[in-house]
Amino acid sequence: MTRMQRRTLWISIAGVLAVTAYAAWAALQILVLNPLAAVPGRTLDEIRAEMSAVGEDLLWEPVFFILGIGVVLAVVVAVVSIRGRADPVIPAMSFLALLMLGTLGYFVASFGPGMSLADTFGIGGADYSPWARPLYAVSALAGAAIAVGGVVTVLRRRAVTAPA
Repeated sequence: MTRMQRRTLWISIAGVLAVTAYAAWAALQILVLNPLAAVPGRTLDEIRAEMSAVGEDLLWEPVFFILGIGVVLAVVVAVVSIRGRADPVIPAMSFLALLMLGTLGYFVASFGPGMSLADTFGIGGADYSPWARPLYAVSALAGAAIAVGGVVTVLRRRAVTAPA
């Protein structure tokens, strides 16, 4: 295994782990942390019971399905990058893009549970827990890293092709 292949392998492993951790944190935020923050003074079981009594629910299946799309995409990127012996920049930028788009996945996955909370308790459907902020921060930093990585790549290629 060449040095480049090892770098691609380790970037792929780290990328899959990062995307999976992002999805797990998002699921925890949607299904546990935000409901507890939105309805203070009640346990999660009490919140779910009250929601169930009025025909609402914190369905975990759609949340895991939507957030799982990012994890599946991360695994596909890793497999294709490793098997295709891709330059390490390709999986690195791909995983950063998945992390950047994680905010979109988080929004879509949290919409239903947020509206169920809002309908049950007469509150807004927004985040009440501050623990969504790390998700936004990771996505913003990933977007910035993509921009910086793009500029660095262009500058390196110009330096290599520039006449001496």
